[in-house]
Amino acid sequence: MSQHFNSQQEHDAYVEEKKKNSTIWGVIMASSLGTLIEWYDFYIFGSLAVVLATKFFPADNPTAAFLSTLATFAAGFVVRPFGALFFGRLGDMIGRKYTFLVTLLIMGFSTFLIGCVPSYETIGFIAPVLVLILRLLQGLALGGEYGGAATYVAEYAQPGRRGYWTSWIQTTATAGLFISLIVILVTKTSLTAEEFDNWGWRIPFWISILMVGVSYVIRRNMKESPLFAKAKKEGKTSSNPLKESFGNRYNFKFVLLALFGAVMGQGVIWYTGQFYAMNFMQKVMNIDSAQVDTMMALALFLATPFFVFFGWLSDKVGRKPIILLGMLIAILAYRPIYDKMFKSVGITEKTLEKNGVTEKRTAKLHEKITTDSLITFHTEKIFTDGTSMKKDSIVHWSPSGPIIKDGKPEPATLKTAITVNSDTRWLLILLVFIQVIFVTMVYGPIAAFLVEMFPVRIRYTSMSLPYHIGNGVFGGLLPAVATYLVTSGKDAGHAQWYLEGLWYPIVVAGICFVIGLIYLNGKDKEVTD
Repeated sequence: MSQHFNSQQEHDAYVEEKKKNSTIWGVIMASSLGTLIEWYDFYIFGSLAVVLATKFFPADNPTAAFLSTLATFAAGFVVRPFGALFFGRLGDMIGRKYTFLVTLLIMGFSTFLIGCVPSYETIGFIAPVLVLILRLLQGLALGGEYGGAATYVAEYAQPGRRGYWTSWIQTTATAGLFISLIVILVTKTSLTAEEFDNWGWRIPFWISILMVGVSYVIRRNMKESPLFAKAKKEGKTSSNPLKESFGNRYNFKFVLLALFGAVMGQGVIWYTGQFYAMNFMQKVMNIDSAQVDTMMALALFLATPFFVFFGWLSDKVGRKPIILLGMLIAILAYRPIYDKMFKSVGITEKTLEKNGVTEKRTAKLHEKITTDSLITFHTEKIFTDGTSMKKDSIVHWSPSGPIIKDGKPEPATLKTAITVNSDTRWLLILLVFIQVIFVTMVYGPIAAFLVEMFPVRIRYTSMSLPYHIGNGVFGGLLPAVATYLVTSGKDAGHAQWYLEGLWYPIVVAGICFVIGLIYLNGKDKEVTD
């Protein structure tokens, strides 16, 4: 279909607009692919947290091992601000392109090497130390990656469409998590449970090195951002971005406002909807990990387009109302949503199938006390609504007999895996989808919001630090802190112990909402040099 023009001027404007869009799409593809891979690399660790807890930490205390794994996961977030400072400075002095080429390579090799570290059983405490070091390198690399990609795309985009174009970068974090879940799911289904547990869990880490190679080739051929290239040509780049960003009281005020008025709340909502939801279903609700991966992947896939929608909408109505509204709805909705999630399984209220219980027992000598034995119970229950539950437990049997409680041996539960029926599965997908919608509201416009707060000469440094403190510290600590609160609430006998972990995101997002509502400027306007 041919395009009709009333004048040569209209034709030239159309050609110019088409050329700009073609250029920006190329920039987005190159930037997004690399950023997606870096998020994949970063989150593959979190997606496999339950498995990694058994590989790199002592197995005698599963809860402590899982908390240690989450703490190692969080360590990668905590160092992200340092990566933001280091690579942000390079990006504002040398250029956006070359800086996030370096971050891509550091991330890729660190992820690959995590898949090569021997287990705790093989090399002892050296294993978690090596994993922690590699995790810290991942965090440093990601600290420099996101700010560079967001700044690069924003500096190519037309000012009036910056929310729309940068929102494509925002999809990469969720897409990276989505792909990590898909890769894990495919690996699990392609191998036996024993093969995956022994060595198959390493495959997702090894795959990343191939993706990094492709992304490096694409990024190497990119040109520098036009705004930065112009500033560099005119001698307007900063000789000391750190001092100008944080030593200047006026600019530092905006750094703090970006952190405590927007990014801090955005960070906890991001990780509640996309990581805590997954951990909650696996560890608190005891749903089979493969089924959780499938539900999370589908919910993420369905919700991802809304990042672009809310980025586009922010160009029309402003960044502030969308970000703050997303925070407010999340604060009010989290407890009802998670209460519904937890009660949706309701094992105690279900009816067993006729002959729906099978049990096997095996006995072996205690590894440390050769006079004692451990009796393992493998129990499977099938319910009339299609739900099933597999449970492994042990009884420590000594010469004096088993541990007795209420007249029966008291088993210690090793593992519980519930497979929910179709109706419950779709309900959980819906409830996770709703949480990810909250994420898209706060996260979709945030890149454009941050870019427009700071001038070109110090933009990479100034926007990267609040982003990575908000997401890396406040958001990254969420899985570990929330899991600790849930465990403490359960031990203390609280009636709704399973909701205790939500106090962390609710309080942090609530503080951020109040600060943002009072102090954030309602009009979005780019700061220029």
